[in-house]
Amino acid sequence: MSYRVSSLLVAAGLSALLSACATPSHEHGHGQGGMKGPIAVATLTPTQGNGVRGVVAFHAHDGHLLVHARISGLKPNGEHGFHLHEKGDCASADGTSAGGHFNPSGQPHGPQNAAHHAGDLPSLKADAQGNADVHFTVDGPSLDASNAGYIVGRSVIVHANPDDYTTQPTGNAGGRVACGVIAALPH
Repeated sequence: MSYRVSSLLVAAGLSALLSACATPSHEHGHGQGGMKGPIAVATLTPTQGNGVRGVVAFHAHDGHLLVHARISGLKPNGEHGFHLHEKGDCASADGTSAGGHFNPSGQPHGPQNAAHHAGDLPSLKADAQGNADVHFTVDGPSLDASNAGYIVGRSVIVHANPDDYTTQPTGNAGGRVACGVIAALPH
């Protein structure tokens, strides 16, 4: 990917992030605009043969990590596994250069309400047009560089299939359809 194309993708991601942070979050009962604390973003690009794109914003707040993802090109009305992966490398055509799920504490793969990898996120559910716009809060991943769950420099992966949250260590979520490296934003 050329530097110019990469710069345009980052600029598009930042624009979407700023828009997302200014949008009220009904799930959390407050707007995100004006929040203080670390922010990071990953601009998702499709793996070979796929058309999934989007932006994932991360915001540290009260000891939790707020996640806002806006993703397009998903299977309409489909569910897709969504994970943080150990390496910040999206160079391979199939996304495997991102490594396995981010799992600094050696937990089994699972849902948020049980033992799980720090990189196990709730699945994405696409609408009839193949878009997902989700907000959720997770514990474990962090934007604090002194925390073992530090995610800056790691990657976000969208998978082709739903996560079953039981198959070890991946949730049987299928191929990787999009990848993005997580980068910190100045605050």
